[in-house]
Amino acid sequence: MADLSRATGVSVPMIKFYLREGLLPSGERTSPNQAKYGQEHVRRIKLVRAMADYAGLSIAEIRDVLGHLDDPSHGLHDRLGHAQTSITPKREPGEGEEWAAAMREAEDLIARHGWRHHPDSSPMRSVAGVLLTLRGLGYDGILDRLDDYAEAAGTIARADVAGMAEEPNLERMIEIVVVGTSLGDALVAALRRVAQANVSARLFGDDWKVAQWENVDWEDVRRQGGAFEGPAPEGEICGGPEA
Repeated sequence: MADLSRATGVSVPMIKFYLREGLLPSGERTSPNQAKYGQEHVRRIKLVRAMADYAGLSIAEIRDVLGHLDDPSHGLHDRLGHAQTSITPKREPGEGEEWAAAMREAEDLIARHGWRHHPDSSPMRSVAGVLLTLRGLGYDGILDRLDDYAEAAGTIARADVAGMAEEPNLERMIEIVVVGTSLGDALVAALRRVAQANVSARLFGDDWKVAQWENVDWEDVRRQGGAFEGPAPEGEICGGPEA
């Protein structure tokens, strides 16, 4: 067990705790007081640490994910989906006709892109909740471009799964679902802000107050990804100085 501790950076008492909690399979007994641990134990400990430290899952939640992972009756897609569910914020359904209309709008959006999904999942409820809020605030400019947002999400999802598929073992794939998704969310949010500044600078620059809106080719902007041909903007979205 000392070798396992050195290989993982996890203390012996913590490894014993994982064994007691059923998060780590027992090693191969070599004597009454000794056991042999292999690379599968190293991978499992790293996965447990990732779920606890990065995703903030409880011991019970980690045990649930691992139980699903180790059940041979579940296919790969189901195991990955169960891990994703463990880190997805729970969203309760709303009530009333406005909520029902938002759910229908969410369903229509997903159907237009041919995505497979569970109609009553927390992510679908979250989509409906955001659509409901956008409508309440009158953000028609965003609502009119929902398909652009969906296309971007599809591109990101394909990159996520392609990277995951290159991993050598199931534990590593689950770790990427749990940890990589959270880090990917942060990366996408940061890149979005950089891209927003770039697009704004390309469209408005120093003369944004006199921009001729009717001359803006938004489809061209979407195709080009807001490629900025002038000098790099000094500030944020509207070109002001950074705080």
